[in-house]
Amino acid sequence: MSPPLVDLPTTIALCLIVPFAGMLALILVGRWPNVRETVTLLTAGTLTVLVYSLVGPVLDGLRPALTLWEVVPGVPLAFEVEPLGMIFAMIASLLWIVTTVYAIGYMRGNKEHAQTRFYACFAVAILSAIGIAFAGNLLTLFLFYELMTVSTFPLVTHTGTDEARRSGRIYLGILMGTSIGLQLVAIVGCWVLAGSLDFVPGGLLAGKAEGWPVLILFALFVFGIGKAAVMPFHRWLPAAMVAPTPVSALLHAVAVVKAGVFSVVKVVVYVFGLDLLNATPATGWIAAAAGFTVLSASFVALRQDNLKRRLAYSTISQLSYIVLAAAILAPLSVVGAALHIMAHAFGKITLFFAAGSIYTAAHKTKVSELHGIGWKMPWTMGAFAIGSLSMIGLPPTVGFVSKWFMLSGAYDAQAWAAIAVLFASTVLNAAYFLPIVYHAFAHRAVPGGHGYSGTHGLDAADRAFAVVRPGESVALPVQEYPDAHDHGEAPLPIVLALTFTAAGCVVLFLFPDTFLALAEQLVGGGP
Repeated sequence: MSPPLVDLPTTIALCLIVPFAGMLALILVGRWPNVRETVTLLTAGTLTVLVYSLVGPVLDGLRPALTLWEVVPGVPLAFEVEPLGMIFAMIASLLWIVTTVYAIGYMRGNKEHAQTRFYACFAVAILSAIGIAFAGNLLTLFLFYELMTVSTFPLVTHTGTDEARRSGRIYLGILMGTSIGLQLVAIVGCWVLAGSLDFVPGGLLAGKAEGWPVLILFALFVFGIGKAAVMPFHRWLPAAMVAPTPVSALLHAVAVVKAGVFSVVKVVVYVFGLDLLNATPATGWIAAAAGFTVLSASFVALRQDNLKRRLAYSTISQLSYIVLAAAILAPLSVVGAALHIMAHAFGKITLFFAAGSIYTAAHKTKVSELHGIGWKMPWTMGAFAIGSLSMIGLPPTVGFVSKWFMLSGAYDAQAWAAIAVLFASTVLNAAYFLPIVYHAFAHRAVPGGHGYSGTHGLDAADRAFAVVRPGESVALPVQEYPDAHDHGEAPLPIVLALTFTAAGCVVLFLFPDTFLALAEQLVGGGP
């Protein structure tokens, strides 16, 4: 790994300053689209270089830190780069570049309005993600957590429709309500019990609390971190699907939900510690709540015909994989939780990129409309297939690596119920992803047709493609559905972005060493 460009505290400061400066620059140059998008890419690229320059020192055992002014007496705005935060920052910064490339094709291809506001809010959201990743205490994490909620609200309501405004109210209400009503209470409780809010290896509360206060605080954190979407505080996530696809990618892969599950894992490791939670009776019900969320969200996803809603409920399920793995309280399962933050990011962003590609090129949003579309959009649906395999947890994709560690940790802890949940959800994941891939490629689409042979009773949406076996032909009037005959792949930036993330799913399966080394450091397996 390359050494830091400047001294370590200054590098941390620049990681925060660069996206903020980029936001200001975007507002100034917003009237010139080419300049605006160049600024966005340069800002994202600069941030990524800065973040990745910290990887080497962290792997060597250093913990770069920066302390600013006191927010409240005795509690400063403080930053420290530890292994879990390094993983999150690496993902957020790199995928900002990829999502920006994708957004250029999507926003232009769909002639979206308010594009300058979109890019500026996106920059603030990434600033928030870096602040969360590098937070040195609970108060710093909370402040940037709230900033992320506020900065992504305009993105969720971007279209300005009544549905978008209603979804925005749900989004803001649940995330702000849980963070202020539950998470902030837990933070105050930690201050009362420990006299500090610092993140401490082995646990801030170790030796300072035991019994029911620990259990109550643990529950307040898990449910108060609403971005982790543990049921019943999950409705904000499918509601937010009204937003443009690049926003969905931000919510599901780059920043928002990752901030949630990252915060849960960080609290487990650095606030409570595995030993304290293992010694506390009844903490297993948190794992039960996560397991329930995994399975119930999977069943709901199975019934969704809207593609983005199916992906949204899949995300709810996958996030609770991470919460469940952390709640198993075994070192290997915590390693799996940390790795799944990375694995889910690449797999799910690929799936959302593919959904947006389909919408941009073919204007289709339903699973039932995708029969044969793989012949029109082979790059998009090929990437979708790879992302699906990663979400299921099959080789050669990185989702297999994280799930292997989760299962290994559950086996070590003899958490048989958790193992059953992981296996059952794997089957459910396959049930709602693989038929999409199969129907996309198993039949060839012909414009203007009437679905499968003998399906003249289908509605207009399902007749957008006629589906015939490869090698067969059919003569039907293409003018019946004028959009069905002339589309191919989406614009090149979209295809490049989804190809990159799909390739990442495979490359990280083959070469997970850096992320694995950081995850092992998290549980004391490294410098």
